Amino acid sequence: MAVQQNKVSKSRRNNRRAHDALVAANPNECPNCGELKRPHHVCASCGYYDDREVVAQADEIDLDEDAA
Repeated sequence: MAVQQNKVSKSRRNNRRAHDALVAANPNECPNCGELKRPHHVCASCGYYDDREVVAQADEIDLDEDAA
């Protein structure tokens, strides 16, 4: 088990932790539908990536008719 030899001051400890902060998300606008999406990811609303359809979106299914 590691045991420190000297006390680490609050300043040195906090300087080490200065780079640990989380960064806010940086959403981009989808060129196809205009919705906000994560950079370098397929658009969740239309399924397009880089001006081409990657994920085919299924038509909306009415759950009441399928359950019967």
